[in-house]
Amino acid sequence: MITKKALNTLEYPKVIDKLKGYTTSSVGKAIIEELVPSTSFDQIQVWTEETDEALAVLRVKGNVPLGGLFDIRPHARRAQIGGVLSAMELMEVASTLRSSKIMRRFVEDVASSEDFSIQHLKAYADSIPVLTELEHEINSCIDENGTVLDSASQTLRSIRSQLRTTVQRIREKLDSYTRGQNAAKMLSDAIVTIRNDRYVIPVKSEYRSHYGGIVHDQSSSGQTLFIEPNAVVQLNNDARALRSKEQEEIERILKELTAQVELVASDLFHLVKTMATFDAIFAKAKYGTAEKCTRPTINQDGRIRLVRARHPLIPLQEAVANTIEFGDPDTAVVITGPNTGGKTVTLKTVGLCTLMAQSGIPIPALDGSEIAIFESIFADIGDEQSIEQSLSTFSSHMVNIVDILKKFDDKSLVLFDELGAGTDPQEGAALAIAILDAVHGKGARVMATTHYPELKAYGYNRPGVINASVEFDVETLSPTYKLLLGVPGRSNAFEISKRLGLPQHIITHAEGFTGTDRSEVDTMIASLEESRKRAEQDADQTKRVLEESEKLKQQLAEELATYEAKKEQLTEKAREKARKIVEEARRESETAVKELRELQKQAAFGVKEHEIIEARKRLENALPVNPVLKKEKQKKQRAENLQVGDEVRVLSFGQKGSLLEKLSATEWAVQIGVLKMKLPESDLEFVKPDKPERTVFVHNVAGRSAGGVKLELDLRGERYEDALLRTEKYLDDAVLANYPRVSIIHGKGTGALRQGIQQLLKKDRRVKSYRFGEAGEGGYGVTIVELK
Repeated sequence: MITKKALNTLEYPKVIDKLKGYTTSSVGKAIIEELVPSTSFDQIQVWTEETDEALAVLRVKGNVPLGGLFDIRPHARRAQIGGVLSAMELMEVASTLRSSKIMRRFVEDVASSEDFSIQHLKAYADSIPVLTELEHEINSCIDENGTVLDSASQTLRSIRSQLRTTVQRIREKLDSYTRGQNAAKMLSDAIVTIRNDRYVIPVKSEYRSHYGGIVHDQSSSGQTLFIEPNAVVQLNNDARALRSKEQEEIERILKELTAQVELVASDLFHLVKTMATFDAIFAKAKYGTAEKCTRPTINQDGRIRLVRARHPLIPLQEAVANTIEFGDPDTAVVITGPNTGGKTVTLKTVGLCTLMAQSGIPIPALDGSEIAIFESIFADIGDEQSIEQSLSTFSSHMVNIVDILKKFDDKSLVLFDELGAGTDPQEGAALAIAILDAVHGKGARVMATTHYPELKAYGYNRPGVINASVEFDVETLSPTYKLLLGVPGRSNAFEISKRLGLPQHIITHAEGFTGTDRSEVDTMIASLEESRKRAEQDADQTKRVLEESEKLKQQLAEELATYEAKKEQLTEKAREKARKIVEEARRESETAVKELRELQKQAAFGVKEHEIIEARKRLENALPVNPVLKKEKQKKQRAENLQVGDEVRVLSFGQKGSLLEKLSATEWAVQIGVLKMKLPESDLEFVKPDKPERTVFVHNVAGRSAGGVKLELDLRGERYEDALLRTEKYLDDAVLANYPRVSIIHGKGTGALRQGIQQLLKKDRRVKSYRFGEAGEGGYGVTIVELK
């Protein structure tokens, strides 16, 4: 159990006061006021998870709709015992119902639209009773200002209509007096006013008899009388009667609405409690967001790890963050250092963060912090720097310590400030060591601060105990409030005295009285501090390098993702282009195949051979070829087929040459101009030799002689195009030779060449006629041509 004294000593109520400022309702504030740390691990875990869920909601939504919430539980109780609620109280009931409905929908929307879990908040929202009918009933009768509406009942509407008419008649009658000829003379002021719920006019006392009627009031001087003229007495009576009926009808309406509230009173109790819980949970989350707090990990192993923790009550911009870690395996920490150095603040930081965590409140530390659950927390802290408390004495300290020693166990956190102070230093140090041994030996987690140098060695002589100190800047003569774990504090008296101008010979003389051991210890501590500073600098540099590496890694990952996306895009475009090429090639090949089949069918009907050849060529060209692969294939084939005498291009020089001799499997002797070189085969590229100029055999026709021109032209075995060229040339020679008739031997074959020749003869103007040869002339394999 955590005592109220420990809570007050560690200033836990001040944290609660700050937390209450983030609530939006009196019911939520009441829950926070009653909030005390729990010792149940399961309860603390639930509280922590609830706060974490609320923090997540605030990060996404920024705020939550908790306005319009009232503590309507007293209203529900009065309805249960037969009381009648006022219009304003019923309005608060309707407002609270509307607030709960909005909150329920809000949580449901977050749970369905966000990717994080809010199971605890969702369970609370699902438990809120839906009382929409009561809300609508109240809203139809009472407005947001607590006024009963005319629409509340037909009777009320009729009464108010009559009342307005009556009041209007009264005003018109009295206005006629205020606008009359004698008004300025007889009336103190030309206005209509009200006295005792009746309409009157202010009449000068000397003209009272002129108006008659009833006097309801007079001015302090007695010069003005507020008179209800006889002409409006009955109308005022009628208005009063109507107001009485109006009030009776309002009472009846409120009674009916109160009866409906009574029926759902138990639901209203639960609704208010749930909404108050929401308000308290989100107050913790709002506090955590404003103070830059985080959710710690909870453990039952007595392990405390506060990463750059701050005191919750010190302003954010002023607090110095420290990392505090102990509990496993070290269970005790002894902090030494100068006054006002921050030792007491460190103790309170550990104690307050533990209390906050056990209350489900985020703690002012970075992510990765851990807090142990303690069944009891004890603190003996006499804040000598606080003007709010009297100075602690040795006796008061000892009374507290005796009480602690009676109650603590291995599930306790014990905090001692200036242990053993206020008495003889030697005896105080001995007592401090004995008390620490007693508490530490029983397994409790303990932190203690002290001035005694004897306790600096305590951490080295006891397993499970570590030394710590608060840093002091000798250059500025001021504390830095930084906690140094593992480094005991050292005296800075000599350094401070030197900085303040004390002569060196006095300081040297004083150092002679301290002894060698003291000097060696101080030297060791100074060395430890220097090593610690270097380690921190190295850690900071490592952190910066790591951050830069992470940033570079992220940048490279983004660039890689961009590259992969662009690569995929280009690949997809290439696939689409290839698909179109293949599709076009498929269509072209299908057309070519179809034409070939048609030509085969028509071969017997005079289809020309060049048409078949062209169709086959189209079929071959229809297949898509990768130009790079084609080039590499051609290059490989040429390289494999290089022979002596081939012309080649030397790639490294860009010059042509000829192959003289193959020296090995991969080398050739090459003649380049006047140079003979040995070159690798991979540096050589085959060059197709230039085509020799085509020589056309010209028959001797000099002097129109027939010498050399035969009477027949044999075309068997010739290509189709070459055969047509030779036929044209032969006809020229035959005409020049004055041959009347010639024979063209084309053979039978497929008939393509025959048809081509005869088609040529049919169009030639030099041909008189042509026919197939007779049986003795070669038959269908020969065409006889008659020339003009």
